[in-house]
Amino acid sequence: MQYQRSSQLFSDAEKVIPGGVNSPVRAFKGVGGTPIFVKSAKGAYLYDEDGNKLIDYINSWGPMILGHAHQPVIDAITERAKLGTSFGMPTELETQIAQLAVSMVPNIDKIRFVNSGTEACMSAIRLARGFTKRDKIIKFAGCYHGHSDSFLIQAGSGASTFGTPNSPGVTLGTAKDTLLANYNDLESVRVLFEANKNEIAALIVEPVAGNMGCIPPLPGFLEGLRQICTDNQALLIFDEVMTGFRLAKGGVQELYNIKSDIVCFGKVIGGGLPVGAFAAREEIMNHLAPLGPVYQAGTLSGNPLAMAAGLSMLQSINSDAELFQRLADKTAYLETGINKVLTQNGIEFTINRVGSMISVHFDKNPVIDFQTAKNGDNETFKKFFHGLLNEGVYIAPSAYETWFITDALTYEDLDFTINAVDKVSKTF
Repeated sequence: MQYQRSSQLFSDAEKVIPGGVNSPVRAFKGVGGTPIFVKSAKGAYLYDEDGNKLIDYINSWGPMILGHAHQPVIDAITERAKLGTSFGMPTELETQIAQLAVSMVPNIDKIRFVNSGTEACMSAIRLARGFTKRDKIIKFAGCYHGHSDSFLIQAGSGASTFGTPNSPGVTLGTAKDTLLANYNDLESVRVLFEANKNEIAALIVEPVAGNMGCIPPLPGFLEGLRQICTDNQALLIFDEVMTGFRLAKGGVQELYNIKSDIVCFGKVIGGGLPVGAFAAREEIMNHLAPLGPVYQAGTLSGNPLAMAAGLSMLQSINSDAELFQRLADKTAYLETGINKVLTQNGIEFTINRVGSMISVHFDKNPVIDFQTAKNGDNETFKKFFHGLLNEGVYIAPSAYETWFITDALTYEDLDFTINAVDKVSKTF
């Protein structure tokens, strides 16, 4: 495939946008080469500025669970835009989507809408600290909760020490209140609680990780986190920005029957527009201003276009009783096919999958946390990525990102993808 137009557009962008992109992973730093500039998308396909058609396994990093330009969502946005794009005042739409979301998700009474998953997680942490009157939080290595200062933390010198910033601009004062545990490792969590008695406000986790590739929770891990938090009177926060309304109507809380205290949403809940949200039971949410002392605000929070898109998306999901089974079946079919051809071609790999999230790791050993994810052969992944791209299949340009399956994919698309994997892997 040819990408002259994308290359020129990237060169133009670099002159006025840092790195030529508005989110770092788009720059292809992890795989090399020039990013693809999209002109349009429909269903399961992207159409780039050079006229190439690509089967899409990113789907805007998750929101397009029903496919690009899903007609009910497009219609909702179009009709709403005719009435005005922003008011800075309440609209009935906000209540309607809140009522629907609360009815779909277990264990939440109230929800507040924001503009991104980052903002949702940042606000959830502030709320947890205000509710518990404690300062410290626990996060897991490899889990990403947005670019808020509290989350850009790397490991300290030992399991019971506080972390250190992994981005300039994050202060040591902020970092000292973030403790780092290992995903799927309950003992690392117990050590932190023991070393910081009555100081930890909350533990935040991607209950199914998607930012080190797809990594499922090991049996008993989420149950153990729930019990540890309960025993220590700390709040358990599920970051369901990726998994919410994707793995089940009620997300991971429904899928694994685990109750979190606060849950964060993004991606699917906005129907492709910038929307995030955080939700909890009433006694926690009532600590938010204007009812309580924990301040959180946003000029564009509850934007009518975003609420219209999100409401239409959730209505479509809620009315389709077979959606999540279809998604799981398609993803399982893809897993089986890729497994078969990579095995036949003598490639060392591991595939992780939960529902409609899947990732291929080029290492024969189980991938259960950030450390084992880092063991994958990144050079092989680069060849894999560019090989598939040349065949017309677009996956995440990073070995540390999950693929997202859309219901718009046909089994013909899946067969095409499996054949492309076969062809590419023969060249390794």
